[in-house]
Amino acid sequence: MTTERPQSYRFHNGEKAALPFAVAEYEARLAGIRQTMIDAGLDACVFTSMHNIAYYSGFLYCSFGRPYGLVVTAKDCVTISAGIDAGQPWRRSVGDNITYTDWTRDNFWRAVRQVTGSGARLGIEEDHLTLQQSAKLAAHLEPASTQDIAAACMAQRMVKSPAEIELIRAGATVADVGGYAIRESIRPGTREIDVAIAGRDAMELEIARRFPDAEYRDTWVWFQSGLNTDGAHNPVTARTLEHGDILSLNTFPMISGYYTALERTLFVGDVDDASRAIWEANVAAHELGISLLKPGASCAEVTHAINDFFAERDLLQYRTFGYGHSFGVLSHYYGREAGLELREDIDTVLEPGMVISMEPMLTLPQGTPGAGGYREHDILVITEDGNEDITGYPFGPDFNVVR
Repeated sequence: MTTERPQSYRFHNGEKAALPFAVAEYEARLAGIRQTMIDAGLDACVFTSMHNIAYYSGFLYCSFGRPYGLVVTAKDCVTISAGIDAGQPWRRSVGDNITYTDWTRDNFWRAVRQVTGSGARLGIEEDHLTLQQSAKLAAHLEPASTQDIAAACMAQRMVKSPAEIELIRAGATVADVGGYAIRESIRPGTREIDVAIAGRDAMELEIARRFPDAEYRDTWVWFQSGLNTDGAHNPVTARTLEHGDILSLNTFPMISGYYTALERTLFVGDVDDASRAIWEANVAAHELGISLLKPGASCAEVTHAINDFFAERDLLQYRTFGYGHSFGVLSHYYGREAGLELREDIDTVLEPGMVISMEPMLTLPQGTPGAGGYREHDILVITEDGNEDITGYPFGPDFNVVR
């Protein structure tokens, strides 16, 4: 770094940190995208999303309104980061790093150009670049052509390596730890926020114990009660739990950018007959869905089978979203592997190495017998001849009516 005001510089401060995976894991991922580049006739890929930058380099950025990037060429893997992060992006990435400064507008793209050059054939993420940033890419890089590589990257990410599965398995165990901590905190008179804090704290401490070299951020809990259970992603409130309340337990540990989840229906003290009937029907659909997740089954086929189960019980109208999704480098604010979701319009065929949830949910409106949101959620690893359920926390009334 110089005493002048440069547009960019390299700040390799300290030593490389331990990454979530061994260098060989990142080399294999980069080999995969480089083969995609060869097949598509591309000179470089310019990644701008949190999930792909983390997947190929190990670095998970915090944007705060600033652009971040990763440029992959036949030989190079270079993250592009803002000066506010100093040396951390270099320490936390498998390759090189260029830091751009805020002194001149669009220094980010000038830093990218240092790696791509001008007139290159570029792979880009069309689902992530805004219209504004697309225009800046064109103006600063002057590419000979651009091609969307988001779908190819998603397909690569959908099949997990053994190392990824090991990390996801650990995350599922941490989610269980949060679930048990939440259950211990449930009692009439307690606020949703207090229960949520107990679950989050337990998970963060468990992550720190298991992964002493990791970054700790973004683990969270959505704990909902009563009417607040009607949506899967409803925020935590200060509502006080009451006897007979329906509850929704949702724990989400984050380990180095990898998200896992546990979701369960519970009741405070007692469950009425109407609610129990809906709950048990959803549990049965959950068990059916788990049994259907095996190699060769398509996402649409699994979805239609669960639809038929609910339709036979006149409950299908209470379903509000798909029955499951993939796991890996994703979170509630970045990443999505839309090609591996249990919906009617997804024809992806399951194969070994995929990791997917089963999470049926029924929402009955206020004023209806059994009103509330019912959801169970397990994480399944697709194996050669079926699946492995890596979620351990029990589901159903026998364990989750908390007295």
